[in-house]
Amino acid sequence: MQHYHILNGDCLAEQLTQTMLNENHIVFRECLIEGPFLGDTLSDFWENRAKFFSERYKVKNSEFWAKTVSEFEKISEIPAGLEVCLWFENDLFCQANLWFLICVLAERKDLKIFRVFPQIKIAADKWKGFGISTQEDLLLAFDAKVPFSDSDISLGKNLWEAYKNKDTERLLRLSSSVSPCFEDLVEACQAHLDRHLNQNKEGRPESKLRELIAIHGAVFTKVFIEFSKTEGIYGFGDLQVKYMFDQILETSN
Repeated sequence: MQHYHILNGDCLAEQLTQTMLNENHIVFRECLIEGPFLGDTLSDFWENRAKFFSERYKVKNSEFWAKTVSEFEKISEIPAGLEVCLWFENDLFCQANLWFLICVLAERKDLKIFRVFPQIKIAADKWKGFGISTQEDLLLAFDAKVPFSDSDISLGKNLWEAYKNKDTERLLRLSSSVSPCFEDLVEACQAHLDRHLNQNKEGRPESKLRELIAIHGAVFTKVFIEFSKTEGIYGFGDLQVKYMFDQILETSN
């Protein structure tokens, strides 16, 4: 059986090239943990995402369409009847991306969808995901892939709708759902609610960064390392943390 692999980033793609799972990779280069999710069509959605990245991170429109949208569009070219493996971790960053992907893949009734989880050996590494995986770990993760049932697909779609529409009550209710295709839902959804995005109140990530800046000063590399140790549930990359870091410094002056 031929497989396609939708991956959470380019680093994982590079790791997999060193294994027998070295083909049919599609990298999902998004961060739906932030920004707008507006658009009546997928094209409108990408237009709004491109605008967001341009305004916040100075990403050229042409670069976004070439690296993110063109790669994403490969999903529609996956031949019917194949197995599609979704390699995503359990932090909020990955889960939000995963929920969106499930909504899109749900339209492909001709595909068999699986979730691939990182093989975590010790609790302290819980949020390090695939980044610390050996080649053997990656193959074991693939062998342990979990098939999506119709109810799992429905849950993923509902999670995205609640998340996209900022329906906090529904998201919290859905987080208690039991599914073999989703882990740490309660923790991830609560972390999202702790961001206080709809309230005039500082959220958990900013509060933690402010605390770390008070301890370590305006040294981003040190603050980022310490932030990642305690707030790994968010799965933020350095770009997202640096933006919050700079905003805090700017408003503090």
